[in-house]
Amino acid sequence: MNDIYMLSAMKVGERAKVCSLNSESSLYRRLCDIGLVEGTEIDCVMRSPLGDPCAYRVRGAVVALRKCDTCDIMVCR
Repeated sequence: MNDIYMLSAMKVGERAKVCSLNSESSLYRRLCDIGLVEGTEIDCVMRSPLGDPCAYRVRGAVVALRKCDTCDIMVCR
């Protein structure tokens, strides 16, 4: 069974697959441009000392995303 949760809830070292993007148009476009689309595997590689932003590996590139931008991204195991 697939557990579905927000990307912001991922722990460092976890791997998941993007299930859905529920972002507004400008953020949605930015996420698509970096390769964060449905079906993409994503790894949480680092969390800043204060917890925001987090670094994620998406299609071989490491990108930093703020927590407020990741709350609308749903991932599953």
